[in-house]
Order: sequence, then structure tokens, then C-alpha cells
Amino acid sequence: MNSFLSGLISWLLLPVAVFKGIGVRKTAPRLPPPRGRPKGQIGDGPAEIRVLVIGDSSAAGVGADRIEDTLGPQLALCLNRMTGKPVSWRNAGANSATASQVRDYVVANIEERDFTHVILAVGTNDAKNYVTRSRFKKDFGGLLYAAHSRWPDAKLYWSPVVSMTDVPALPGSLAFILAMRVRIINTIGAQLCQERYATALDPLPVDGPEGFAVDGFHANALGYRHWAEHVAKFIRDEEPASSSWKK
Repeated sequence: MNSFLSGLISWLLLPVAVFKGIGVRKTAPRLPPPRGRPKGQIGDGPAEIRVLVIGDSSAAGVGADRIEDTLGPQLALCLNRMTGKPVSWRNAGANSATASQVRDYVVANIEERDFTHVILAVGTNDAKNYVTRSRFKKDFGGLLYAAHSRWPDAKLYWSPVVSMTDVPALPGSLAFILAMRVRIINTIGAQLCQERYATALDPLPVDGPEGFAVDGFHANALGYRHWAEHVAKFIRDEEPASSSWKK
């Protein structure tokens, strides 16, 4: 099914999505981000790799019990093991944030300018909020420009939205509908990354419900580790063959 047909069918099924979504909100617990300083370092000495994870609640680490188990520090640990280099990390996420909100309220409030790698974790809320194709193109495209402008020397990566049919909290009918919205978001996002200084990663494969938190929607420590390994391998494979990265 192409993205145009996905959009048409999903809009026709909007009343079903709203009804089912209200049911999920009533039953799913709302989780806070883990406590702790949202930055740190793996390895001794000046950080040679400096990672920023920016985006929605997943970038903030919602679903993990400890800040050390979130995407930023787990990605830093993976990169440290692959390279032997000290790696610093920073999480910067906002609950329920869409691409436009990350662009307007998160990017502008990060003072550090020396990141080497910026990971964008955004798009899930745009999909479930039925953000239109044209609006997401404007919002996410603006986010890419804003990130590149603020960190021009960093490599930008976008982690697309996972398949909604793999999310335990969603009933089958709602997962089917949201999967169509995700198809639109991921298609447009990948196209924009090609045009605007960024690399779209492959969507994260989900092996089962074990990687989800108690709300059945966010990742838990295991899920964030799986995600970090996925991103780290993609980054490693993009590095020149002459670099110190280990295979």
C-alpha cells in the first residue's frame, strides 16, 4: 500500500482510531522519565565522540527505570566498545513532542555546540496525532535545518518510527490504522533526510514484547539497549574503512 492510499484509508478510519485511542489512554499508565542527570561520559579523558539524542519521550528515556538504561548512555557505551574512544552523551527529549515542538522548544535550549553525532528520535507523536503529510514535511524539514544549523559539524541521524503492529499496548485495529500513518511519516522523513544533511536509519526491528516497558508503548532497558546497538552498528558501518572502528 502506497502512502497516498494509506493516508486516504487512515482518514476514513479516524473515528475508529479516536475511539480505540481513548481506550488505550484510560488503561495505559503514564510513565515519567527516569531521574538523574541527562548527560554523562563513558571512558576516561576528553570525549572524542559526543552524542546527542534529541526528540520525544523516548529521547528522554521514558520507560527505563534508570538514566543509565536510556538510549543516550547505552549508545555511548556501544560506541565506546566499538572504538575504544571516550564517548560523552546527552539526552534531550520532551513528552508527547512532535517534530515542530522539538524544533521550536528543544533544539533552541541546548547550549552545547560540539556534538559529533546527533540522533533524532521523533515522528511517533506526529503519526498518532494524524499530522498531515504537508505539515510533517514542513515541521520535520524545519527540524532538520535547525539541527544542522545549530550543529553544522555533527552527523545527523533520524531513527524512523517502529511498526505500530509490534507495540503491545495497541489493539489490533488501532495498530493497523496507525501503521498507515507511520508509513506516511517514515516515507516523508526518509526523503527529507536525503535532501537535508541527515541520514535515515533503517526502522528498528522489534523482536517481541520483552523490550517494552509496563505501559506497553515505550522501551524498557532491554529495548533501549537493542535500539542503541542498532544505531551504533549503522554509525559504525558508515565510517571510513581506515577509521579505528572495530568490526
